[in-house]
This record gives sequence, C-alpha cells and structure tokens, in this order.
Amino acid sequence: MSTPASRPSVLFVCVHNAGRSQMGAAFLTHLAGDRVEVRSAGSAPAASVNPAVVDAMKEVGIDISAQTPKVLTTEAVQSSDVVITMGCGDACPVFPGKRYLDWQLDDPAGQGVESVRPIRDAVEQRVRTLLGELGIPASA
Repeated sequence: MSTPASRPSVLFVCVHNAGRSQMGAAFLTHLAGDRVEVRSAGSAPAASVNPAVVDAMKEVGIDISAQTPKVLTTEAVQSSDVVITMGCGDACPVFPGKRYLDWQLDDPAGQGVESVRPIRDAVEQRVRTLLGELGIPASA
C-alpha cells in the first residue's frame, strides 16, 4: 500500500528522555489518525516505556505500553517533513530547508505520574497547535 503524497511525515526526536518522543508520537497518532505519518527516535531504542509515562498517558485514554522509539538515523530525519526535537537539538542531524521545531520541555521535578502530567499536558497542547499549522483538524 503506498502512502499518499499529501500525508505529512513527522519525526519526534528526544535523545535523553525517550518518554517525551513517545508522548508526542502517541498524541499525534491519537489526534490525527492516519492523516499523518508519525515516528519517534532517540540515541538508542528504549527497552520499555517509563511506567510513569505509561500511567500518565493512560489517564487520557492513550496506551503506549508497547511503544518503543527507533534509533535516530540520518535517513529518518531526511525523509520527514517536520522534525521535532524535544530538548536535544544538538544531537539531531540538520538539513537545509527542512522544517525543524524545538520543543523545550522542563524536566520533571520528581518521580512518578505526578511529575509527568505537566510534561504530558504541554506535549498535548503543542501537538494540537502543530495539527492546526498542518491544517489537520484533531479527531479527539
């Protein structure tokens, strides 16, 4: 099955905290469905998702327990329409003319789901803004 040419491709990159890229990818997939090709990547694939991130996402009806980001590659960046770096822009390859967004996010002040909620909410709001910029209405 071929991918429609009009479907944008978005890559979330977070080297130091894979949970951020997983949250971004999960929200975009949840809100845009198959209208956007969504990927996440880091310096190494996560063996498992941080349980606090899983719990925080379950609170808003999104299950990411089986999700793992891929290893960041030059090809992944080059083949994406939008590359979103989440606190790790220095680790991401840069190509002239490509659209990059740097989403700086504060690190959690503590442990557990309570510390993840503010980041989750910030990621969701930025994903909703991105959908508006891409001209795609949110489905949820």
